[in-house]
Amino acid sequence: MKKSVFLSLFLAIALFSIAQNEADHALETKKIPSVKLKDMKGKVVNTAELGLEGPVVFSFWATWCAPCKKELNTIHDLYGDWQEETGVTLVAVSIDDEKTKSQVPVYVNGKAWDYMVLMDPNGDFKRAMGVNNVPHTFLVDKEGNIVYSHNNYAPGDEEKLYQEIKKLTGK
Repeated sequence: MKKSVFLSLFLAIALFSIAQNEADHALETKKIPSVKLKDMKGKVVNTAELGLEGPVVFSFWATWCAPCKKELNTIHDLYGDWQEETGVTLVAVSIDDEKTKSQVPVYVNGKAWDYMVLMDPNGDFKRAMGVNNVPHTFLVDKEGNIVYSHNNYAPGDEEKLYQEIKKLTGK
């Protein structure tokens, strides 16, 4: 009787461990979903087929979000050096809705951002990526796998992101 209880317990733990390892592996290999968005000029872009070399940072933001703008403006000051050293590309994904999306080009052009800016007014990409609030930043490897994610912004978070980019590129 005791042997069967121990055997059952052992099998249950083993099965749970296998299931947990598969769940962890699924998280590790989450890919960028395919969603069609528009850039600021109205060109349709598929998020899974951007054709970018090297690592890509997707930063979800909005014109009404002060921490978002602070993060992207801080990164803007460092972005040229980041690109030169690591080849990273930043894609700023605006979640401004139909009422506020006209403010996106005004803000972006006023700040002279070098980023690719995509518009997600219906929140399709935001939902597909599991973004609940902004700013939310993802680092993606050249195969399209999400390798790092960070929510919110505090000064210094850009340095953590840069370290993750360097780790990914081996720089």
